[in-house]
Amino acid sequence: MEGFIQLWESTGLSNFQPGQAMMMAVGFLLLYLAIKKEFEPLLLLPIGFGAVLSNIPVAGIAEEGGILSYLYLGIKSGVFPLLIFMGVGAMTDFGPMLANPKTLLLGAAAQFGIFGTLLGALALNLVPGLHFSFQDAAAIAIIGGADGPTSIYVASKLAPDLLGAIAVAAYSYMALVPLIQPPIMRALTTPEERLIEMAQLRRVSRVEKVVFPMVLLMLSAMLLPSATPLIGMFCLGNLLRESGVVDRLSKTSQNELINIVTIFLGLSVGSKLSAGQFLRPETLGILVLGALAFSFGTASGVLMAKVMNLITPNNKVNPLIGAAGVSAVPMSARVANKVGQESNPHNFLLMHAMGPNVAGVIGSAVAAGVLLALVR
Repeated sequence: MEGFIQLWESTGLSNFQPGQAMMMAVGFLLLYLAIKKEFEPLLLLPIGFGAVLSNIPVAGIAEEGGILSYLYLGIKSGVFPLLIFMGVGAMTDFGPMLANPKTLLLGAAAQFGIFGTLLGALALNLVPGLHFSFQDAAAIAIIGGADGPTSIYVASKLAPDLLGAIAVAAYSYMALVPLIQPPIMRALTTPEERLIEMAQLRRVSRVEKVVFPMVLLMLSAMLLPSATPLIGMFCLGNLLRESGVVDRLSKTSQNELINIVTIFLGLSVGSKLSAGQFLRPETLGILVLGALAFSFGTASGVLMAKVMNLITPNNKVNPLIGAAGVSAVPMSARVANKVGQESNPHNFLLMHAMGPNVAGVIGSAVAAGVLLALVR
């Protein structure tokens, strides 16, 4: 009888807590969204599976000595997000941005959502039961840039206890770009503005593409060293691509390396979706702030484009491409193109929208550097 009791006490059924069951349900929901709805499946699938694994009682998969605890060292040290950034850099073409440099302003404007959310997170401290330190608020604010790796990187440095909620919010809202952005874009533009056709972009030389990542790296090193880890790895990946002499390294960064790291990153984030860290009032606050941040970032980009048209009425940009200033590459650029073609099927905005889209990646890294510098 005693042996039977010991056996029963070693089973998952006898050790399940309500919170663990609830978090496993969250994990299965993420798996459903990834598989059935195809919402950011590359990240939500491993995150959801990691959440299920980490909430299995007795197994100790996410506890010290478990495989997920070892994988989490890649996030804690910042290695995984930085390697992801290198892969993103290898897949990025700066050509559209270099062909129309003023789109940098659209990428910069979209980052206003980050700093607005910072103030919003601090304001939530007025709500009973919620408390966000400045470090917590800074980590939450990065969600507004719609940049998953940057959000994870900053959260791992400033608010590791909020990492799971921040990562889930960031990637969930990135997946919802086609649902969140179009209503905002239509509300802030007139039918006439959506019809604006932009001139074909000039051809950008190979020399420009090779020199730009090195110039960007040096500017970052001199003006904002705290952003250099992110921007440096991003520039390295892009230089591998544009140099034309290391195709094997470029292809590895774009494919095998980024895919392996994505699996490990997702499982590591999922390991932080434990009941004790996720089921609390702050999580709801993060989800609400994330939606507001992303919406505000989209609106800021569109409004900046409208301001630019007032300043240079003879060289107008279609305000829809301002929404691509958030760094959800290339989803937000595709959304801008789709909304534009609803008004004019012959108006192709995709390449124009890639300019602010790429600028948004740089902008979110710069914003992260600013926040890290302020906190330190």
